[in-house]
Amino acid sequence: MNGSVADKGAAFRRLADEQLDASYALATAVLRDPAEAQDAVHDAFLTAWRRWETLRDPASFRWWFRRIVVNTCRDRLRRVTRHPTVALPDDPVVLSGDPTGLVHDHAVLDRAFAVLSADDKVVLILRYFLDLPTDDIARLLDIRPGTVGSRLNRAQARLREALTEPDHAEAIS
Repeated sequence: MNGSVADKGAAFRRLADEQLDASYALATAVLRDPAEAQDAVHDAFLTAWRRWETLRDPASFRWWFRRIVVNTCRDRLRRVTRHPTVALPDDPVVLSGDPTGLVHDHAVLDRAFAVLSADDKVVLILRYFLDLPTDDIARLLDIRPGTVGSRLNRAQARLREALTEPDHAEAIS
């Protein structure tokens, strides 16, 4: 990208500002903690600014930046050793196809979700909480759609297993 540093900075700010709300929503869905999401988006903006020169086509900024946000969130999930303490709403909206729709005790779901790997959490959140199609998830994670399908199957099986462990079973309706 040619031009002065000021021009590049203005272009980056314009493109990044357009993605702020969507990026925060994405990070909040993945991390399930508004403060962590804010920090992750901030870190993603810094990473994107440092890598600005690697963006070949400004028209693809949205996907390029979302991939940085997802990777930043995944890195944060990998580093977290504590369980999240975010309270879920009393009456959450359950998306169609949500394999956890029958779980009435959200604390049980949170505990089961906490045992999943960062990759499993990310793929489940992108699919079932953000309702993204497989092709969009593949683009965000920079993997093939078939790989998304296999990761989803594996993550669902692990979540199902965690939900049916004896200490969780009595709280599941």
